[in-house]
Amino acid sequence: MAATWCLLWTLRRVGSRLPLLPASCPRSALNKQVYGAEFHSIYSLDKLYPESKGSDTAWKIPDDAKQACNDIPVVNSKAEVRFHLATADWIAEPVRQKIALTHKNKINKSGELIITSESSRYQFRNLADCLQKIRDMIAEASQPAKEPSKEDAQLKRLRIENMNRERLRQKRMHSAIKTSRRVDVD
Repeated sequence: MAATWCLLWTLRRVGSRLPLLPASCPRSALNKQVYGAEFHSIYSLDKLYPESKGSDTAWKIPDDAKQACNDIPVVNSKAEVRFHLATADWIAEPVRQKIALTHKNKINKSGELIITSESSRYQFRNLADCLQKIRDMIAEASQPAKEPSKEDAQLKRLRIENMNRERLRQKRMHSAIKTSRRVDVD
């Protein structure tokens, strides 16, 4: 008899012991309960795949399946649009320059603006999303730059003055702390 043992997986009652089987026991014996009845989970392969004849055929594609090959088909849903910005004469030059500046991380070395979309599972919708992104970029760049009002300019100036005052105050405090740490050598 082998020195190693395999445990029998059964439903246990309080105080009952699990029987031990030798390591050479067949796999089907692992599913046997103490009383000889087989234990079948609701997730067992024979319930999930009733046509399969065992665990070795459960994951194989049936011979009568109408597939050209046994590979899983690849689904391409990502859409990528490459738009050469410099040759788009229908866009005004200042608008093209503004797009080139604001979206410079999306432009490759050959001057193409690369827009991608993976928001949908359908490639056609992703392509429409890419085109809408380009339309939004052009519309955003076409907007004239807003001149700040007198009130906004005054508020900005006051904020900058306050920040400079605070920076100088912090600098004086830091300098005073450093001078107080100095040791006077006579």
